[in-house]
Amino acid sequence: MTTICITRDDTGKLSGFGDKDKKAYAAFKKKVDALEPGEIYQLTVLFPRNQKLHGLHFALLSTIFDNQEQFADLDQLRAWLQVGAGHCEFVPGPKGRMVALPKSISFRAIDDADFQAHHEAVKDFLRSPYATQFLWPHLAEPEQSAMVDTILSQFEKQE
Repeated sequence: MTTICITRDDTGKLSGFGDKDKKAYAAFKKKVDALEPGEIYQLTVLFPRNQKLHGLHFALLSTIFDNQEQFADLDQLRAWLQVGAGHCEFVPGPKGRMVALPKSISFRAIDDADFQAHHEAVKDFLRSPYATQFLWPHLAEPEQSAMVDTILSQFEKQE
C-alpha cells in the first residue's frame, strides 16, 4: 500500500509533499486520468487526528487512572476502557471462550472522526453503572456517579 502526503502548492494546485510524494502523487494522477468508463479505483483516506482532542483524551485517561482503585497500570485501564467502549474485536481464547481484545487507537489505525466517536464512547462507558461500580467499589451509587461526572466535567468544558 502506498501512502502519499499531499499539500497545496504556492500556485494553489495539489502536489506531493517532498520529492517521494510528488512522484507518487504524479503516478496516482496519471492512473486516475487514464481511468476508462466503468473502471474503479478504491481510495483509503486517513484524516489527520485533532491534536487537541487526542491530548484531552489521554489527559482524561490519566485523571481517571489517578482517581480509581482497580488498576495499577494505565495501559490496563486504557485497554479496559477501549473494550468497554466497544473498540475491540472478539477472538477465541485459549479454552475456546470468546475474549475481547482492544483495537489500536494509533494515528494510523483510527482517524479523527473515528477517534471522536471513540472518545464519546469511552465517556459513555465511564458513566455506566458497571464502570462506576468497578472503579469505585467503596462508594455508594450516587457518589460513584458524582465521581465520574466531576472528572468528566473538567474535560467536557475543554472540548
